[in-house]
Amino acid sequence: MGTRRKARELCLQMLFQWDMGKQAPEHVRKTFWGERPEVDGETRDFAEDLFNVAVDAGQGVDDLIQKHAQHWKMERMAAVDRNVLRTGVAEFLRYRDTPKPVVINEALEIARKFSAPESVHFINGVLDSVGKQLTT
Repeated sequence: MGTRRKARELCLQMLFQWDMGKQAPEHVRKTFWGERPEVDGETRDFAEDLFNVAVDAGQGVDDLIQKHAQHWKMERMAAVDRNVLRTGVAEFLRYRDTPKPVVINEALEIARKFSAPESVHFINGVLDSVGKQLTT
């Protein structure tokens, strides 16, 4: 598994902890990395960067997701799906040079690993729609 895929998975886990635990981002960072001293610097930096974008732009990221997740409220989405979407949108916003299909495919692979099978189609549709809006 590539360093970036691992970083995206770590970001998802951090966002999940932040989302479900209603903890301050600083607390999430401290406890999360305290339990994972083996993670190399490059992987950690990328994961933390995505986490920071998702958290710092929080409502803007969620608004983008909400706009493109037709008939789905953020709080009604499965927590894993909501945070896979946040990770993907954060990457769209921060790493504009990464091709959108790469970001989407990575999110789908992570969803296949951590979410329900039916979530993959939903995540694909939302990220594809957000990606198109951000391109225009």
